[in-house]
Amino acid sequence: MAPTNDRQFPAALAAAMAGPFDYAGGEGVDFEPFAAFLSAEETTDWFQAWTGNGERDGDDFRVIGQDGSGGYAACRLARPSQPLADQPVVFHGLEGRAALSRDLDDVLRLLARGFGSWEAVASHEPACTPRPDQELTAVAERFAPDRRRSPAAVIELAAQEFPDSDETLVVLCR
Repeated sequence: MAPTNDRQFPAALAAAMAGPFDYAGGEGVDFEPFAAFLSAEETTDWFQAWTGNGERDGDDFRVIGQDGSGGYAACRLARPSQPLADQPVVFHGLEGRAALSRDLDDVLRLLARGFGSWEAVASHEPACTPRPDQELTAVAERFAPDRRRSPAAVIELAAQEFPDSDETLVVLCR
């Protein structure tokens, strides 16, 4: 379990979430960032509604934003006693459930390259043509200068480390 109940974004995530993402009439990034993590109550409400399981809370997640269909991107507190910046970022939505990145540094790189949560999950679809963002690239360079993985590498590394992202939640569904 995570060592904190803090609901404020770490500095790197706050910088990345500060500006709006350009949806560009469906041609841009389908991501709506939140100003801070959802409250514990809101996260539990989402988690229970999403899984249909009123016996579990959402304490293992820190929700950072959503896509246009209402799918949530969240830090999954999967590494006990590790700081939030070292936790994977996952997506739970209509498009599926998947690990997007192994940690916040990698998610900064996804965002900089024009990948919101939907674009990362749908990156194999021909209609998905992410557009890099200069401001988010500057944020990634500032906070994660040594991370220059391609979006495909970020997504692949997350899938390798967390291959059970989908199954982890399916077993909790009622």
